[in-house]
Amino acid sequence: MSETIEQRCLAKGVKLTDQRRIIAKVISESKTAYGESDHPDVDELYSRVSKIDPKISIATVYRTVKLFEESGILMKHDFKDGKARYELNDDHNHLIDIKSGNIIEFVDEEIEKIQKRIAQKHGYKLIDAKLELYCIKDKSK
Repeated sequence: MSETIEQRCLAKGVKLTDQRRIIAKVISESKTAYGESDHPDVDELYSRVSKIDPKISIATVYRTVKLFEESGILMKHDFKDGKARYELNDDHNHLIDIKSGNIIEFVDEEIEKIQKRIAQKHGYKLIDAKLELYCIKDKSK
């Protein structure tokens, strides 16, 4: 993720108020110990944002997340836990442990090639793809 949310907003003409800038910073810093997005939902974002600026309302967080999503800056995920989760829109896939809730981000060139080949086979050019693998830990390994 070389481009920040702030840079993407500028490139897409999305105005950044001080409150939006704080929300963008919090989303950008939403990382696990491994440097991957921790895929926060709006309630979690609000909790983190309100520690920085208690004047920011949850409605502002909702509106900002929706604006960023509609602008193609954020991607919304439904990892089957009943919450809409968000992260910077970039090219990677997810492995989701349905028991622990752990989410592992990965990129696999072979999968990318297969997706393109399938689209071409049917007369299409692949524009975007999202792969989510729902798993449980294999205790035999």
